[in-house]
Amino acid sequence: MSASAPAAKRKARSFTAPSVIPGFKATFGFTIFYLSLVVLFPLSLLILRASELGFAGLYGIAVEPRVAAALRTSFFISFAAAAIDVVFGLVTAWVLTRYEFPGRRFLDAIVDLPFALPTAVAGIALAALYAPNGWLGEPLADYDIKVAFTRWGILVALVFVGLPFVVRTVQPLLVEIDAELEEASATLGASRAQTIWRVLLPPILPALLTGFALAFARSVGEYGSVIFIAGNLAYISEIAPLLIIVKLEQFDYAGATGIATIMLAISFSVLLAINLIQAWSQKRFGHV
Repeated sequence: MSASAPAAKRKARSFTAPSVIPGFKATFGFTIFYLSLVVLFPLSLLILRASELGFAGLYGIAVEPRVAAALRTSFFISFAAAAIDVVFGLVTAWVLTRYEFPGRRFLDAIVDLPFALPTAVAGIALAALYAPNGWLGEPLADYDIKVAFTRWGILVALVFVGLPFVVRTVQPLLVEIDAELEEASATLGASRAQTIWRVLLPPILPALLTGFALAFARSVGEYGSVIFIAGNLAYISEIAPLLIIVKLEQFDYAGATGIATIMLAISFSVLLAINLIQAWSQKRFGHV
């Protein structure tokens, strides 16, 4: 037997490597069945229905001016909201893990509020707050800044619903990073900026990418909190999920299916790219 044969045999057995807890075949089979039933089967039906339109039909739906405008609004603003959440989510997680102050646990609990709060309630609250006669909308109106019923309102709503994903993804890693590493970096002559870029960010970069992906995915599919503050003007502040509802109300099932399939394809491509970058960062910096 050649020297490569044992290695090949070990590689073949690695898929079913023994574990302390038995039952791999049963749990693996249940996982595949559950994912197929809950995720893959509904999406397969959607793709099957969309295949009846053909590529030309899907392309025709995608290039419709109203559909294209709604897709641009949904994806571009979702991307911007996720990027904002990464910055402020990191700062929030840093404050909650590195500092002790009165009300810290209360503030930590508030971070999870968008998880539990119905999205319609969040939309109404944000619309009332940023409306021209609202607590924040009225002072902003004095400077000719309008948030509610514009694209800025969509951005505010999406930042609101996506922030907890970044905070809760990054926070556990910040807890594990010993503060002595930062102190050692300072004693070796590193500036604060160098400490952030070379000591703090590398180990949490995969978590930041994961938080970004989760916030982006949530923002793309968000509906309830957006429709109350967006204004829902076609070609201006209309999001793709709302346009799907409009198509269904008009009994245009082909159009609704086409838009949903296009959103699925774009979302999957973006998330796949983010996961590939995350895998590269884990390999590059050696952190999980």
